[in-house]
Amino acid sequence: MREHRYAVEFPHSAERLWALMQDYDRWVDYAPMVVAVQVLHPGDAVGNGLLRRVIYKLPLGRRGSALELVTKVEPARGYTYTMISRTPGNDQTGRVRLEPIGRNRTRLHFEERYSLDTLPWKWFEGPIYRFINEQNERSMRRMSAWLGEHPEYRPDLVEPEGAAAQAPS
Repeated sequence: MREHRYAVEFPHSAERLWALMQDYDRWVDYAPMVVAVQVLHPGDAVGNGLLRRVIYKLPLGRRGSALELVTKVEPARGYTYTMISRTPGNDQTGRVRLEPIGRNRTRLHFEERYSLDTLPWKWFEGPIYRFINEQNERSMRRMSAWLGEHPEYRPDLVEPEGAAAQAPS
């Protein structure tokens, strides 16, 4: 079992980051590997139980897809997800957490756990996940850059001067 953890600070409110993360049609605008996101089941009112299919680019012009079940949703704070494998025991799990740290400042925490048990993929597990981790981190940085390039996107979620960020509950 491998685990990857990553944290980065962004100059955006947690609420604005959250809005973009939930705007699945826009993932293709900032996530370089994402071709499309299909919401197969929306889940409850806050997204618990959401089932999405993420279609992504692979090396050599190939494409892959992942079914992801979203749970433990805390609006504007985070969620967990399980990438459901065709093979029992090969599911991957992860968590995204948004931590407000000041006015229009948020620390994004990302973690993912995975294991490839099937040959020949197990032999290439290290390079495969190094590539995936680099792309995940790149997507997160691009998400912040995209918000900076698009001030018209959800300006209602930019914290006005003098407003304090809420502490996580």
